[in-house]
Amino acid sequence: MLATTKAEISIDRLREDLRCLAEIGREEDGGLYRMAFTPADMEGKDWLEKQMLEIGLETSRDGAGNVIGRLTGRDPEAPVLLIGSHIDTVPCAGVLDGTLGVLTGLECLRSLKEAGKVPQCSIELIAFSDEEGRFGGMFGSQAFAGRITPDTIHSASDLDGVKLSSVMEELGLDPWQALEARRDPRTIAAYLELHIEQGPVLSEEHLQVGVVEAITGLFKWSVTFSGEPNHAGTTPMPMRRDAFMGVADFAHELPRILDENGGEQSRATIGRVELVPGSANTVPGEARFSIDVRDTDETVMSELATSINKALSAIARRRRLTFSYETESWIHPVDCDPALVEGVETAAKKCGVRYQRMPSGAAHDAQIMATICPVAMIFVPSKGGRSHSPLEWTDYDDIEAGARVMLQAIEGFAFKGGEESES
Repeated sequence: MLATTKAEISIDRLREDLRCLAEIGREEDGGLYRMAFTPADMEGKDWLEKQMLEIGLETSRDGAGNVIGRLTGRDPEAPVLLIGSHIDTVPCAGVLDGTLGVLTGLECLRSLKEAGKVPQCSIELIAFSDEEGRFGGMFGSQAFAGRITPDTIHSASDLDGVKLSSVMEELGLDPWQALEARRDPRTIAAYLELHIEQGPVLSEEHLQVGVVEAITGLFKWSVTFSGEPNHAGTTPMPMRRDAFMGVADFAHELPRILDENGGEQSRATIGRVELVPGSANTVPGEARFSIDVRDTDETVMSELATSINKALSAIARRRRLTFSYETESWIHPVDCDPALVEGVETAAKKCGVRYQRMPSGAAHDAQIMATICPVAMIFVPSKGGRSHSPLEWTDYDDIEAGARVMLQAIEGFAFKGGEESES
């Protein structure tokens, strides 16, 4: 029987893991292009699985392509503690989003193994597939939580019209096996995820760790204003039915809508506008645009949706336009588990790091996992609030602080019955 020692994070090993994975999918512009189910994504999964095997984890991949490494506990039948995130990226991404959570989890398990510690319950490290949304978002965690259907497999496609089922088949995967990735909730005790904040709060406040209390909900609409295309030189201004003016009016209305119907955590963004016919000398006859609205309170989200609908209707009448919209997604906000949040906060105090409780303004796999088990999240700062960009970064001192809190939280949860050395 090996004597146990104190488990310690090695920031040098974590730094090297980050460096190695950052070379997979890197292109000349400095960004990462490890989008879901691309050759780079699969190479990244192969690399990760190799690291899991090297530290003695039992590895597997489920039907959704999720990569799982298991550190078996003293009670193999007990519900497991899940840790992880994702390693797929948006186009031209930075090196930390999602990846840091997976590699921090890897380093935590490596540290426990190195110290000869065996947890009471088993711990599974998971890298979920397609969190970033090439085929709709959260595919791996939704499959794991049993939230996909045959229609998901049949209809999911990317912005270029490439079908998920076709891509998986080209990779030698059976897309229908994703339906078998569902995990029985009774086998899961909790899910813990470390992630970069992707916002400026921790960086501006010079804090090292965020203890996440709630994860924002969001809805996305695709809105169309329809008017009448006409000649830019011969159509008097009062006689125009300019669809773009509807978008401009609505953009100016958003601050009022948020002030009157939103809250401190409310966000609204028009991120995409397309004008038809799109000619410099033609009054736009159609304007299509996106609206992304977020809040941690679903009642507030519903009130914002109602107010936005009313504003669009009033603008359409005033500008002599018609409007329509489609709901592309509605993701429910979730509260993190109070006991897990307390556990993370206790870990932060024990580690002596500068921290605060806070909400998450971005969606994460934890949001889906909350439908089947208690969840909690740990944030580390994003310098300047930058993310989804090669400029995305977190100082190594803050990465180490977050990793130490993660390790302490894991030990606080998975070693409740005491600890035992490997035999």
